[in-house]
Amino acid sequence: MKYVGIDVHKKMCQAAILDEDGTLLDEIRFANTPEEIEEFSGKLTTFHDEVKAVVESTGNLWIQIHDRLEEHGFDVALSNPSKTRLIAEAKVKTDKVDARTLAALLRADMLPTCYVPGEELRSRRELLRHRLNLVKIRTGVKNRVHGLLDKHGLRMPGTTPFSRENLAWLREQSFGFMDDAIVRSDLAVLEAVDGQVTLIEEKIAALAAEDRHVRLLMTMTGVGYFTAMLVVSEVGDFSRFRGDKEFASWMGLVPSVHQSGKKTRIGGVSGPGNKRLRWALVESAQTAVRHDARLGGMYERLSRRRGSGCAIVAVAHEMARIMYFMLSRNEPYRDADGGLVERKLKNMGKRALDGLRS
Repeated sequence: MKYVGIDVHKKMCQAAILDEDGTLLDEIRFANTPEEIEEFSGKLTTFHDEVKAVVESTGNLWIQIHDRLEEHGFDVALSNPSKTRLIAEAKVKTDKVDARTLAALLRADMLPTCYVPGEELRSRRELLRHRLNLVKIRTGVKNRVHGLLDKHGLRMPGTTPFSRENLAWLREQSFGFMDDAIVRSDLAVLEAVDGQVTLIEEKIAALAAEDRHVRLLMTMTGVGYFTAMLVVSEVGDFSRFRGDKEFASWMGLVPSVHQSGKKTRIGGVSGPGNKRLRWALVESAQTAVRHDARLGGMYERLSRRRGSGCAIVAVAHEMARIMYFMLSRNEPYRDADGGLVERKLKNMGKRALDGLRS
């Protein structure tokens, strides 16, 4: 058996190769390009023993080398850098040291690894994350417009700030030479981003309509096609979780606990976890407590004792646990409101058709 640790960077990669006894056999530096990755893979095939490799997870830089090594039939793992503390805390930290440490951890079977989704699932994730980034840009633009209106002591009329009528109202206002230019620029950006969000949402709906797990999760109150698609795409193989508590913890919806002697203090949600899913579940919980009797009752009880913020996170945690059982048992939400589910499916169906046509 040969153990290969690969430290990945944008331009160059550093590899260290150990044998079963931990002896350093070779160190190879190669460019992070398809040609040199292929050449490096060819060198590994010259070993007549079995090869295990680990690639450091760095943005999207690991993808092409991981996939190419897998195509050559090697057993490839993806290291979790946030948990590989031997590298993070090393006093002497170079590419060579990092690569050797990765190989040594792999050899000792002590390597914290990441789940590696398939290529199609990674593409779906990128599409959904792109939509989230567009919405973030749109929110930033709207906040800038609100800030400029505050500067001039103005408020948009009505209860829907960026309705068609209010956009026309904004274009009619005069804020002065400089601020007029800023507002018109922001409105142009807002129109462009709105169009792209709609286009991406249609594509997502088309994919969601074909996914049985998405349709299953949509039977839960407060969960639309985007949230359901986000859960399915981010989670991937849900059978890798040992139970509902681990599933909720991975989403970052488990409160932190500080215990010293006889004192125990329960704090906010723990830092680690999937921040996208944490956000999505909390948003879904805001809707669910208004339409779901059981979840609404849970929210009311907890909000009286712990406040609305803690209560809504607790509801999101409960929804995550329920999702785990729905997926693992292939069962719809037991307290589903049939009319609400039908409306969601009807809305998704229209967007799905638009997405398929385009």
